[in-house]
Amino acid sequence: MIAPLRLGVNIDHVATIRNARGGDHPDPVRAAQIVASVGGDGITAHLREDRRHIRDEDLARIQSATDLPLNLEMAATPEMLEIALRHKPHAACIVPEKREERTTEGGLDAAGLHNSLVPIVEQLREADIRVSLFIEATERQLDAALRLGAPVVEFHTGEYAHAFLDGDSKKVASEMKRISDMAALAAKNGIEPHAGHGLTFENVQPIAAIPQIAELNIGHYLIGEAVFIGLEGAIGRMRDLMDAAR
Repeated sequence: MIAPLRLGVNIDHVATIRNARGGDHPDPVRAAQIVASVGGDGITAHLREDRRHIRDEDLARIQSATDLPLNLEMAATPEMLEIALRHKPHAACIVPEKREERTTEGGLDAAGLHNSLVPIVEQLREADIRVSLFIEATERQLDAALRLGAPVVEFHTGEYAHAFLDGDSKKVASEMKRISDMAALAAKNGIEPHAGHGLTFENVQPIAAIPQIAELNIGHYLIGEAVFIGLEGAIGRMRDLMDAAR
């Protein structure tokens, strides 16, 4: 029997809307409470270097507002490591970050950055923070995650999502095989595979059907759909589609 698939909801872009106008509305904490009330499995928040959406003070408020585990997306920097060690989220997902990018563009080069990642991963693990690496679904990056001792990887599904949107069925099939093969290899090596980036109502089910994937993290699309059908409705529909795929 295939295990249930968890849904982590990224609430960054509630904070993006708040910050566009200033003040306190809409409050990402309220979004976290809604996620909890409709059966979401976790909250994801990315504290960026430029603080373009989630702010430092949001983290403790989010943690206090619900019992859901917090997955803190963070760059591999001393500043973010200190913040993670202070707040002690359930998980820390190390992601690449460039100040000028609109959103995370591609996976972390865990192989190329291995030596600089070692002390960060070690300190997070010593603090009982579950480490995840946001990587491309390749053997080279998965091998790096294994050598680093990361218990979780999150595969970047952006290329799959772009191919799906473009109607490129050959590229969709290629990306699906790549992600599926790497999910199986990760699980075989004792690493829990997650996936996320660019997932929508239209494209989520093939990814959700990969039996080894334990969690999907979805944010921008759900917040966008919430404008039209409410956050409860958007999460509920995504949850239904994921469950049907399993």
